[in-house]
This record gives sequence, structure tokens and C-alpha cells, in this order.
Amino acid sequence: MARKITEKSEFNRLKKILENMPPNRYTVAEGLIREAARMRVLLDQTYADIEKNGRVEMFSQSEKAEPYERERPVVRQYMQANKNYQSIIKQLIDICPERAAGGKLEALLKE
Repeated sequence: MARKITEKSEFNRLKKILENMPPNRYTVAEGLIREAARMRVLLDQTYADIEKNGRVEMFSQSEKAEPYERERPVVRQYMQANKNYQSIIKQLIDICPERAAGGKLEALLKE
């Protein structure tokens, strides 16, 4: 069973990956790191809901209308959150110094 990711554990993981960042850049990046950690937890929770309850649901506008399959709203929320998470990670990578590229940083890109 996979370890449950918490905001604190994800913040610490990202902080360790970005530990070679100059202090002035880290000050700017800290908010992005915290938000990325929050987003990662949200993504995991949302994906667990999608796995459990599926991507679609039967929906009807009224009792008289024939139900039809529609994408669950949580799926759209997941897709938007995932896009935002990727954007935050890209911003973090963009403010990293060149010498930090590779290794842990490359692993972060491949997530």
C-alpha cells in the first residue's frame, strides 16, 4: 500500500528537491512550493474519488427526462487542478538555477 501524502510531507519533499536554490529565489519559490504541496494532496484525494465512483454518472434534468451519462463534475475539477499543479511545477523549475537541473529536478518533471 502506498504511503499517504500529506501537505507537510509533500512540502518537505519539494523543498529537498529545490534545496540548492539561492536564498533570494527560495523566498519567492516558497509560496509556490506550499501551493504545489496542497495541490498534490487535492489531486490524490480527487483521483481516489474518481477511481471509487467512476468518471461518469447518470444525470437527468427532471423526473420526466430520460437520464443520460455525463462526466462527473469532480473529473473536471481534477483536470483543472492537475493543469494548475503542472503550471506551478513548471514555474518552480523555471526559477531554479541551471546547475540544479538533472537528478531530483528531472524526476520531479517526470511525475
